[in-house]
Amino acid sequence: MPGQADWNRFAARAARAGRTWGIADARSSSRKEAVVSTTLAEGITGRKRLVRICKFTLRRIVFPLFVLVPAAYLFPKTALLYAICGAYDVGRNTKLNSSTLRRYFIGNGFPTWVLSPLNSLLDLLSLPYVNKGVYRLEDLPPAYREEVEQLIQGARDSNLVAQLEEAARQFSRTMAFLRWYGRDQQSFLNAPALQRRWKYIQTIGVSVFNKKVSTSQHFGFLRASLRILYNLNDMHDNSAFIVVGDKTNYWRDNKLFIFDDTLLHQSFNETAEPRYCLFVDMIRPTPFPVVMRAVVQVTRFLTQSFKFIYYKNWKVIERQ
Repeated sequence: MPGQADWNRFAARAARAGRTWGIADARSSSRKEAVVSTTLAEGITGRKRLVRICKFTLRRIVFPLFVLVPAAYLFPKTALLYAICGAYDVGRNTKLNSSTLRRYFIGNGFPTWVLSPLNSLLDLLSLPYVNKGVYRLEDLPPAYREEVEQLIQGARDSNLVAQLEEAARQFSRTMAFLRWYGRDQQSFLNAPALQRRWKYIQTIGVSVFNKKVSTSQHFGFLRASLRILYNLNDMHDNSAFIVVGDKTNYWRDNKLFIFDDTLLHQSFNETAEPRYCLFVDMIRPTPFPVVMRAVVQVTRFLTQSFKFIYYKNWKVIERQ
């Protein structure tokens, strides 16, 4: 019979074997987990690729061939109107190329094309004030210029950056409104100097880009107003800027920027600090301000339930 020493040797071998099996099982398990993780990652990547292919096919092939072409065939006069207005509208963009045309007619500029007959009419109603695309403050009539200056001073006095700093910290892009399309909004922002009766200014908000945040190229929809941006905090390099056609405005050098936002534009904040910008719409200089104001009010009435579509990529803060 085996003695005590033999049993001890057997137990030691079994323990060593058990540890070895445990290690092998752990390695096997790790390999299986790695295989599963890789498979899942490949599956997710595959799904994303499929979604992109579907979007590309719908936007570049299905929509033009099965929507635009039949519509042009069925309604040739309407199609001619849209061809003329669309060509005029998109032709106002500098650096016009195939990418801009594609983006305008079958990309995110399609709603701008849909509204191009109305926008063309608004251009006519604005004469003799020719649409400059990008404006300097001195390009505006004196009454408009005075309101812009009062607005900027009121924003400085209200210390909006300090009021928004904590609320905007956790989001990549934040928006807070005091006024939207001609109507005052409930807001946690304390800014009495901005909550007054404005004659030309229709929208007052503050947009915040967190560090290393930018937008894609996009078009605004309606040309009843001009977009006025005023950077509220000091930027310390040229990595925060906006591009409209062949014009680039660096917020470090020039805090005020006025432009027609139905032109293709893109905003960048590639700095390591947030960018706080006053976000304002003002009706265009025109002999018929009542008409422009009415268009803005109708737009508010038609879209107030769909505000989230305008700002789907933003966190709109109404209360803290």
